[in-house]
Amino acid sequence: MTDRQLCSACGQDNAAGQAFCGSCGASLAAACPSCGTENPPGYKFCGECGAALVSARIKSAFEERRVITVVFADLVGFTSRAERLDPEDLRAILDPYYRRLRAELEAHGGTVEKFIGDAVMGVFGAPVAHGDDPERAVRAALAIRDAVPEMNRDAPDLNLQLRIAVNTGEAIVTFTPGATPSEAMVAGDVVNTASRLQTSAPVNGILVGEETYRVTRSVISYEPVEALTVKGKQEPVRAWLAVDSVLMPGVRARKETPFVGRAAELASLQSAWARALVGSAQLVTVLGVPGIGKSRLADEFLGSVGEGARILHGRSLPYGGSGYGAFAQHVMQVAGILDTDPIPVATQKLHDAVSTLMDEGAEEVAAHLAILVGLTNDEVADRRTLFFAVRRLVDELAAREPLVLVFEDIHWAEGGLLDLIETLASRVEAAPVLLLTLARPDLVDARPGWGSGVRSYAALALDPLDAECAQELALRLLGQETLSDRASRLAETSEGNPLFIEEFAASVSEHTTSADAKLPTSVRNIIAARLDALPERERAAVLAASAIGKVFWVGALERLHADGDGIHEVLDSLEHRGLLRREAVSRIGGDAQYAFKHMLIREVAYETLPKARRRQLHAAAAEFIEDVAGERSAEWAPILALHYRNSDQPERAIEYLLLAAEQAGRGWAKELAFDFYTRALELMGTDDERLRAVMLKRAVAEQAAYHIADAESLQRQRLAQS
Repeated sequence: MTDRQLCSACGQDNAAGQAFCGSCGASLAAACPSCGTENPPGYKFCGECGAALVSARIKSAFEERRVITVVFADLVGFTSRAERLDPEDLRAILDPYYRRLRAELEAHGGTVEKFIGDAVMGVFGAPVAHGDDPERAVRAALAIRDAVPEMNRDAPDLNLQLRIAVNTGEAIVTFTPGATPSEAMVAGDVVNTASRLQTSAPVNGILVGEETYRVTRSVISYEPVEALTVKGKQEPVRAWLAVDSVLMPGVRARKETPFVGRAAELASLQSAWARALVGSAQLVTVLGVPGIGKSRLADEFLGSVGEGARILHGRSLPYGGSGYGAFAQHVMQVAGILDTDPIPVATQKLHDAVSTLMDEGAEEVAAHLAILVGLTNDEVADRRTLFFAVRRLVDELAAREPLVLVFEDIHWAEGGLLDLIETLASRVEAAPVLLLTLARPDLVDARPGWGSGVRSYAALALDPLDAECAQELALRLLGQETLSDRASRLAETSEGNPLFIEEFAASVSEHTTSADAKLPTSVRNIIAARLDALPERERAAVLAASAIGKVFWVGALERLHADGDGIHEVLDSLEHRGLLRREAVSRIGGDAQYAFKHMLIREVAYETLPKARRRQLHAAAAEFIEDVAGERSAEWAPILALHYRNSDQPERAIEYLLLAAEQAGRGWAKELAFDFYTRALELMGTDDERLRAVMLKRAVAEQAAYHIADAESLQRQRLAQS
C-alpha cells in the first residue's frame, strides 16, 4: 500500500507525493533535525547536509527517558482579544504566528510538541538529541522574541506580545503507533516548570530554568532575577533572563584549560607546518569525538606558529550556516568585512582587498568570491570558475607570508566546501599553506575517501587521555590541594575525555555533583546525541546490552533484543564505531563476549530505558545466565542478585545475595560478605524469619573483617618460627 503522509500542523492524512496538506495548506516538507532545511516529501535523508530525516511511522508504542529542553511561548492578553474576533479573522492572525514559531523551532533542531490556543510548546532533545539542545532551545527562543517586532512591523494591526520560558530536565517520552517520532508526547516536571516560568516571564522576555542556565551560560548572556514563587513548587524556582547570544552556534567558549597529554600530536602538527614552510602545501585533519580536545590542540599549535604567518579561522555551523560559510569567514577576515556591513559596503571592501593582492583579473576574482561569500545572487557557468578564484586568492596570500587556513567542525560542512578544501590542497602544492581541518569521525563515515586525492594529506586521530594525564588534568582543574584519589575517581569516570573532565570538575567545584555522582547534563547530552546518530538497529542493540552490564554475550543479547536477526553484523558495526570491544576470552563457552569500551556510553544508554523496560531486560538477563550456568549458577550469584533486584524480584535477589555472602566468607573476603549480607537485609521485610540469622552472620563477618589484619600477622609469625 502507498505510504500516507500526516500533516504535522493539523493531523490530516494526505496521499504520498503531496507537497502541501489538502486540509490546512501547511507544507508537508520534512525539516532536517540537524540543519533545519526543509526537504521534499519522500526524502529519507536531508538534501542539504545528508542527515537522516526522522519521518518513519512508529509501528508499536514505546517509551524512553530523555533529558529534554522545553520552550513555552504564549501570547500576552490575546484571550480577551480573541473573544472580540470572528473565527476566520482569528485564524488569519494566528496562522502566520504559528508558522513563524514552527519555522524558528525546527530551524534550530526542535519539534513542535503542541499548540494550545495561542501558546506553543517546542521540545529539543527528542526524538533526536544533538548534544547542545539547551543552547539550541535558547537560541530559538531568542529568534522568536526578535521575530515578533518584525511581524508587527509587517502587519501593524497584529500588535503581538509574548512571554517565553526555556527549561531543561528529564522527561518520559512516549512514542505512539502510527505517529512520526517528532509527534511524541513528553511528560515530566520539566514541562510543568517551563509552563510556570512562562507565566512569570516579563512581556517580550525569556526566562530560563537553572539547568538551562548552567549549561548555556558560556554562550548566552543572562541577567539574574529574583527566585520565583510559583504554583505547585514548595521551594522558590531560580531563573535567569536571557539577553542575547555571545558566540556563534556550535562554538564553545574558549577556556584556559591546561594542555595535557598531547605532546606527540602537537609535534605532528608542527612537523606538517615545517613541511609547509618549505613550499609543500599540507592538508591535516584532526579527528576525534566531541570533547576529546581537537580545538584545544589546534589552539596550542596555532600559538606556536609565531608572528611570521597569517592565520585565518573558519567554522562550519550545525544549523543556520551557508554552503561555503567557513571559507566565507576567511574571506571576510582578509577583507575586513563585518557582519553588520551593508552589502554595498561589504562588496566594496572585498574588491579593495583583492585589488591590493593582484593586478590582473582582480575584478573578476572579487566578483566570483562575492558569489561564494553570498554577497550577490549572480551565477557562473560551473563551479570550477569559483574554485579557481579561491585558488588565486590563496596563492596571492601565501606569496606574501605563510598561511594557515583553519576549518573547524567540517563534519557539518556541505559537500561543496569539502570539495573546495581538497581542491585547494591538491592545486596549491608549491605554496607555504597548511589547511588544518577539525572533524568528528562522522566525516569519514559520510565521506570515506576524504583526503585520498591529496598527496600531502595526514589524518591525526585523537584518543582519550591515558590515566596519568587524565588525573593530572583533573588535579589542575580542581586545584592541586585536591586529594589525588578524588581527582583519580573523576578522571576515571570521565574516561579520558578532556571536556568531560572539565565538566565534571566544574560540577564538583560548584557542589552540584560529586566525583562519582550523576552525569552533568552537558556530558549526557553529548553522549545521547552520539547514540541517536546510530542506525536504529544498532541503537536498539546498545540499549538492550546496557541492561546486561559492562560485559555481555551475544546469546543474551539475542534473547533480550527483539530484532535478533543479523545481530553479529550489528555488533561488528558497533565495534567498528568504537563503542564496543569483542573480548578474546568468553566466560560462556561457545558464545562471543563483548564489553562496552566506555562505561559512560553504557550509563547513558541505560538511563534512556524506562523503568518498566529495565525490569523486563534484567529479568531476561537473569534467566539467560541461569540457563547457561545450570548447576554452576552459584558462581554467578552476585550478578544474578543484581539482575533480580533490578527486575523487582526481591526474593530471588535475597537468595543469590545470601549465596554470594557465604561464598565470599568461605574465601575470607569478609568485607565483601558483610556488604552482601547488608544488601540482603535491605530487601527483607521486618517480619522475615531469616532476619535475625542474617544479622548475626553479618555481625560475624564484620568482626572477622576487623581482625583479618591481626590473623594475617599471627600467620606470618608462625611461618617465620617454623
